[in-house]
Amino acid sequence: MDDPRSFLPLSSQQFQILLALTDADRHGYGIILDIEQRTGGAVRVGTGTLYTALAGLLDSDLVGEARRTAGRADDDPRRKYYKLTPLGRSVLQAEAARLEALVRDARRKGIRATARPALSRTK
Repeated sequence: MDDPRSFLPLSSQQFQILLALTDADRHGYGIILDIEQRTGGAVRVGTGTLYTALAGLLDSDLVGEARRTAGRADDDPRRKYYKLTPLGRSVLQAEAARLEALVRDARRKGIRATARPALSRTK
């Protein structure tokens, strides 16, 4: 198995995509909706960005294609579903630990968040 730290740092988009797949397999639009809902609209990932990032995550084996679940009324046979791989979960955990260490360092230096940051630009 590859060392999860060798994939770090993740881009914000990669981090958000992996995080969206931690609790369910999702299709592309489902990933976009999860990110938008979870961040209260502060992060928006466009389709071009999403599919470019997914291609890289698939190539790196951090994400895989999921098997389709038959019988869902809202399912469209043209949709591809994605799942987080064990390596992807390890990389996500390593990135979360890296980010926590950065925040700890900032706090030791007296830096505190004053308001919710704008995590992405609105279009």
